[in-house]
Amino acid sequence: MSRRTWSPSIVRSMKTERYLDRTVESFKARKCSLVTGGAGFLGSHLCEALLRSGRRVLCVDDLSSGDIANILHLRSHPYFDFVQADVAEPLDVEVDEIYNLACPASPPHYQADPVKTMRTCVLGALNVLNLARARQVRIVQASTSEVYGDPSLHPQPENYWGNVNPIGPRACYDEGKRAAETLFFDYRRQYGIDAKVVRIFNTYGPRMRTDDGRVISNFVVQALLGRDLTIYGTGSQTRSFCYVSDLIDGFRRCMAAPHDVGGPINLGNPEEFTIADLAQIVIAKTGSGSRIRACPAAVDDPRQRRPDIATAGRVLAWQPTVALDEGLDRTIAYFEALLEKRQHAEIVVA
Repeated sequence: MSRRTWSPSIVRSMKTERYLDRTVESFKARKCSLVTGGAGFLGSHLCEALLRSGRRVLCVDDLSSGDIANILHLRSHPYFDFVQADVAEPLDVEVDEIYNLACPASPPHYQADPVKTMRTCVLGALNVLNLARARQVRIVQASTSEVYGDPSLHPQPENYWGNVNPIGPRACYDEGKRAAETLFFDYRRQYGIDAKVVRIFNTYGPRMRTDDGRVISNFVVQALLGRDLTIYGTGSQTRSFCYVSDLIDGFRRCMAAPHDVGGPINLGNPEEFTIADLAQIVIAKTGSGSRIRACPAAVDDPRQRRPDIATAGRVLAWQPTVALDEGLDRTIAYFEALLEKRQHAEIVVA
């Protein structure tokens, strides 16, 4: 795989700082984590957490939905490396553990190229599983609450099989992730590899894209810009929102769990809000004069979503700690700074 992303000056800086500031022995002594999708919202936070723990990190991302800006601040870290590559192509790298996060996660992005989304989910899973098998290392799959579809059981426990439309516009992601889970458990049973699956419920926080398409980033950006907040459908549909730091803690606890903990394991915050209530909270927190505008409901949009996290509590000793009130404050502050920076750049260019 070739490094095709960093500008020449950045690559030179990375090489100089990386190879002059460490010895070969100290470098090799550190365990290496592979994070596919590492330039994305969740992946970049995971890369940071792993580096803080003293691990080497190899970030792989094709940048189709990830953003190089998410990892630019890591370029001078002596134990961080980045490769621009598509996980749908085979990987051959020396690593000690694998986190597979590669795949766009918001409906506008995964529906923009549904065939690529399915390829990323299925071929990507095959490739990282083959790498885990070849290296005999532990691997964690970032699955999704979307495998439950529009659930008829509430809240959703891991033994619920879901209610997914297999031919709808969301199916490329829903069914792609379901197929990936099947591969993970088949590799676990057939080859004995230490494969684990976590199912992520709605997660938010800094480094979401302004055009992410998910409800919290949509509402915060619209409110800060004084635009109408768009609600699809009646707004009575519910979601449960997990702050990014809690989610990353769950990932790492799953990776550290013994072999007999394979999952699937729900990771999410079980506090439930209607979309209409969330819109009012965001308007109040931003002090915005925005109004709420109703739009037609999205096809196959789940009416309710709330995780049953009893399994995570029992086998990982995990539970979320950041309430929506605190998490929204941090997220709003991030988007305020980002939008102000962009506005300043536009003024300078003009």
